[in-house]
Amino acid sequence: MSVFAGRFAGRAAIITGGASGLGYAVAERILAEGGTVSIWDMGAGLDAAREALGGVHGVQLDVSDADAVEAAAAASAEALGKVDILVCSAGITGPTVPVHAFPIDGWLKVVNVNLNGLFYCNRAIVPLMLANGYGRIVNISSVAGKEGNPNASAYSATKAGVIGLTKSLGKELADKNIIVNALTPATFESPILDQLPQSQVDYMRSKIPMGRLG
Repeated sequence: MSVFAGRFAGRAAIITGGASGLGYAVAERILAEGGTVSIWDMGAGLDAAREALGGVHGVQLDVSDADAVEAAAAASAEALGKVDILVCSAGITGPTVPVHAFPIDGWLKVVNVNLNGLFYCNRAIVPLMLANGYGRIVNISSVAGKEGNPNASAYSATKAGVIGLTKSLGKELADKNIIVNALTPATFESPILDQLPQSQVDYMRSKIPMGRLG
């Protein structure tokens, strides 16, 4: 048994993008350490993920829909009894093309999911945490938001925006017992890589000193 087996005992978490990849791994860890979770995902794998996680609560939605996010927040809070933790892991890569050829509709879609969607989730959950006097928010950014990846301008820009939003929100809530952080991981082996050409995956792997994905 892990020494952290009860670390999340009594804590309730919402995890966006929780049906696969990093979000799913976070859900597994919180459950293993005594917490309860509600996973939000727009993918077809939501029901299978819920079953694999032991029948946890879940909501199928597109985080770029502000009204749907508000409704999901209310539904999850009711199902869990409260919301202590928010992990925003939902995201898309967008087209892999240079800036001058980037399609406008593709740009807007990435911004709407990765940045606007994350904002909607933070905005909807913070009042619940303020009411409880406790909260922990983790916004998943990317090393691309710090370094900028070629042919991934929308992804890089939105992940930089996540860092800026997180810094602002963290300062707003610093004296409210609500801690807000962003993580900037390098590339993980996850279904999001299916959205990219192999050449882009190879480029990102080449930037990792150990020569392997997370």
